[in-house]
Amino acid sequence: MTQFVLSTDGTRIAYELIGAGRPALVLVYGWSCDRTYWNAQLESLSRDFTVVTVDLAGHGESGCGREAWSIAAFGSDVALVVTLNGLEDVVLVGHSMGGDVILEAARRLSTRVGGLIWVDTYSALPETGSSEDVQRRMGPFRANFAEETQRFVRTMFGVDADPSLVERIARDMSAAPVDVALGAMEAAWSFGPAVPALLSELRLPLIAINPNNSSTNVDSLHSYGIDVQLMPRVGHFPMLENPHAFNLQLLGAIKVLVERDGRSA
Repeated sequence: MTQFVLSTDGTRIAYELIGAGRPALVLVYGWSCDRTYWNAQLESLSRDFTVVTVDLAGHGESGCGREAWSIAAFGSDVALVVTLNGLEDVVLVGHSMGGDVILEAARRLSTRVGGLIWVDTYSALPETGSSEDVQRRMGPFRANFAEETQRFVRTMFGVDADPSLVERIARDMSAAPVDVALGAMEAAWSFGPAVPALLSELRLPLIAINPNNSSTNVDSLHSYGIDVQLMPRVGHFPMLENPHAFNLQLLGAIKVLVERDGRSA
């Protein structure tokens, strides 16, 4: 059942909490998606864990009244839901842009968080790029958001992806509110250079589940203390492209974090 809270700036934030057990898993989707992108994980995960999915401001059932669509504000949305529900033993899972969001949420939640899981968030670190580079990349999206977003999304899937799934996601993401999507895109594409310092500040165990393709630089991620698990024959949306295999991979990653964190049952 959908529940709602008000963020610190008065924006209504929608979320769902199901299941019971520790740790609590908080699932955060990527750019221009919503919490339904985790639907294929809920039944499997909620058998043993409390599972929370959140619609960030401007997405899904949440409000759109915010002025700045920043990673920090999105992280605050997630932290608010965790805090108001009294969750003390938490693993944060972030897909794509959601991996940035969970870093900001972890800053606010402090000792409530026992570990982090990225789902194809970064293929290498450190990520560099000037504000001019970001604006150049965003130019086609500003010129024709729907068309460029559909083209962009179609490049993200693995070779075995169902064409109907690809087209459904391309249409869905291209229908996002343009101001929200462009603001979030700029925030996400500008966030990478800050990640190494943030990882050092948090000092939390982090597992990255990435596609097994040439874009992932395992040694680069290892150098920042990140454990890397590679999934074959999937692209940027493994939880949608092969839900069964992804669920097993995710459960394995959660088990590793639980074994490191003495608080979890």
